Parts: sequence; C-alpha cells; structure tokens
Amino acid sequence: MTNALSRAAQTPGLLVKVLLTLGVVVIYRLGSFVPAPFVNFQNVQYCLGQVEGSSSTGLYDLVNLFSGGALLQLSVFAMGIMPYITASIIVQLLRVVIPRFDTLYKEGETGQAKLTQYTRYLTIGLGVLQSTTLVTVARAGSLFGSTCSAPLVANTNWWAIILMILTLTAGTGMIMWLGEIITEKGIGNGMSLLIFCSIAASFPSTMSSLWQTSIGTFFLVLGVGIVLMVAIVFIEQSQRRIPVQYAKRMVGKRVYGGSTTYIPLKVNMAGVVPVIFASSLLYVPALIAQFNQGDGSKKSPGWVQFITEYLTSSDKPSYMALFFVLILGFTYFYVAITFNPEEQAENLKKYGGFIPGVRAGRPTAQYLGYVLNRITLPGSLYLGIVALIPLIALGAVNANQNIPFGGTSILILVGVGLDMIKRINAQLQQRRYEGLLK
Repeated sequence: MTNALSRAAQTPGLLVKVLLTLGVVVIYRLGSFVPAPFVNFQNVQYCLGQVEGSSSTGLYDLVNLFSGGALLQLSVFAMGIMPYITASIIVQLLRVVIPRFDTLYKEGETGQAKLTQYTRYLTIGLGVLQSTTLVTVARAGSLFGSTCSAPLVANTNWWAIILMILTLTAGTGMIMWLGEIITEKGIGNGMSLLIFCSIAASFPSTMSSLWQTSIGTFFLVLGVGIVLMVAIVFIEQSQRRIPVQYAKRMVGKRVYGGSTTYIPLKVNMAGVVPVIFASSLLYVPALIAQFNQGDGSKKSPGWVQFITEYLTSSDKPSYMALFFVLILGFTYFYVAITFNPEEQAENLKKYGGFIPGVRAGRPTAQYLGYVLNRITLPGSLYLGIVALIPLIALGAVNANQNIPFGGTSILILVGVGLDMIKRINAQLQQRRYEGLLK
C-alpha cells in the first residue's frame, strides 16, 4: 500500500485526486466534532467520560462506529453514513420485489443513474427517521442508558427539536455529497472510504486506553487483530474460477471468439452486508425494549426483561448464537439476490460462451447454482466466525469494550484497503502502462 501511494504521489493527475480525497476526508472528520444546535456540549463530554471503558455505550454501537464517534457526541454528522448504507441495501433488495428496479439495473448507465437518485431520496427519508429517533432518545436522557442521565438537550421546545432534526438530516445529505465527490473526482468508492476513515479514527484513542488499562490486554487485542487481518486478506482474495470458452464465429473474413476466460466466484460474495444486517436486526428489539422500560415505581414487563437479559449484551451466549445464525441466513439471502445463475447462463448462451463439459442453457444455470451454494457455505461460516472471534476471545478477559478489532471493523478496513490499492494501481497503469511494460 505504501508503494502504491508513493507512486501515486509522483503522478500529477493522480496526485490531484489523492489530495482532493484527503481534503474531503478532513472536512468529514471536522464535521464530526461540530455539535448540533441546542446540544449541551459539556454534559455530552461528561457522559462520554462516564461511559469510557464500560462494556457498552448503549444500543448505538454500530451507528457510532460508522460515524467515527460522532453519534454519541451529537454532532452535525451524528448519523454518519448509516442512512445511505441502509438505503443502498433496500434498493438492492427491491430489485427482487419490484420488476421496474430490476429493469433499471439492466439498462446500464442510464438506469443506474435513476437507481442512484432513488437511493438519495431514500437516504434523506431514513435520515429524517433516524434523526428523529436520536433526538427523541437524547431528549429523554436515554442515549447513554443508565450510565449517564445528564440533560443533553438545552432547549426542548418543539421548534428547537425540529431544527435539530433538520440539521442532522442535512448532515446526512452533506456526507452523501462528500462521498459522491470522492467517487467522481477522487480515487473512487467514496462511501466506503468515509466508513474506513470513521472506523480508523477510533483506533488511536482506543488502543491508548487499552495500553493504560492493561499492557497484556493491549498485546492480546493487537495479536487477535493481526491474525484476523491476515485471515481476512486470504479469504477475501480467494475465489473459484469457472472456465468459460467462446465458440469461433466467422463474420466476413474475420474470425471472432475462440478465447478462454473464467467467471470469478468469490468465497465471500456478500462482503460485510450480512454482518450489518444481523447487527441491525438485533438492534431493533433492544431499541423497542428501551422505550418500554418501567420507571422507578413500575417494574418492566417480562418480555422487556428477557430482551435486556439475553439480547442486548454481546458477551451473552444467546446473543452470540443468534448473531451467528442471522449472519449465515443473510449471507445466503444476499448472495441469492445479487448473483443470478439463470441470468449468467443466458448471457453466456447469447454471446456463444459455454462451460467445458456443461451444456448451455438450463444445465449451465444449475451448475452455477450448485457451485455457488458450495462456496457460500464456507463464506457464511467465515463471516460468522470472524464476527464472533473478538466477542469470545476478548470477552474472556473483559476486553471487548469499544474494541477496534471487532469483526465488522476488520472486514470493512481490509476490504476497503484492498479495493483502494486496486483502484490506485489501475489508475497508475492507465497513465504509465506499467502492467504492459512488465
């Protein structure tokens, strides 16, 4: 990665893109520390100090992770990139339900532009919904759970609440715009890069806190993180290559086809999406239970006590088991809607391609489905194990608080890092043709 960045610095056109990307990232990080209107900044910092080092910061760990800690600080970028991620996933899922969305997806660049526009609208709608929830929880004094109940909102009038919601929603829109700037004029994949920066921003303070708490725990966390990174790099680069041959065709005096290529099927075709799905689904019952907690004079209902006991703490065996099962299920579900064997077989048949030893058409689709199911199983197990290893290994020594080497964090960091290196190398080859010279 260092070699790719050093070569990029020596390429004028690419250097401008890198500097633009760094400038956008700086703006994004600065916005994470600007408090929203009517937020009691002193009380927020006090509560953050109270929860520092505790086993949980409430129900919003995932959103807080993707926002780089901005959510618990109630900054203008408190919602982070999470509304856009949710909107993108929903639009992908709607391709299965709404034929119009699938048609737009197959139309190429024009259809993709319309789907992107729908994603933007849905992002703003989700931003309003999530901002309203966040402001409501902060106003009720439940953002930090029972750890800190200091008033976080200085003005609770209706117009002040509306202004806070509008500000947080506008922050979501600006983050989406910054990500698109990186995608169009920077080094590409802006949304993923912003998530990368948000997660990486929490590393120095967390590792410093672990060092001050226990040197042994610090090296344990570091060792687990390095092992996970090596394993993830190996699995993420693994793929099953299905050979494809194209028949020769005579058009006039020219011969077309006759080439051999392959269809790359990654072991982990779903990426980190199943982990996000599972985390979000486990977040819902905990959120519902939080709003149904009894006050000091009234005991909470039985189902609320059950959820609080078994489904809100990541170190509980019941939580881990359900988390693992959900990851397996969502992996198969997401792969099924993103890779269509029948569509792939039809495209091969249309362009004269075939898999050696397999008949074109339906047999090819069946073969692709068979192979896909076989590699999805280890891929889903891999995701589940990576997500649980930090909870089990680090929870055994009570080191899982705000841990930076969680399964979701490592998967995103490694995946985005590998993608960024590929993009930089691809642009270097376009400008210097080093791949051809070598």
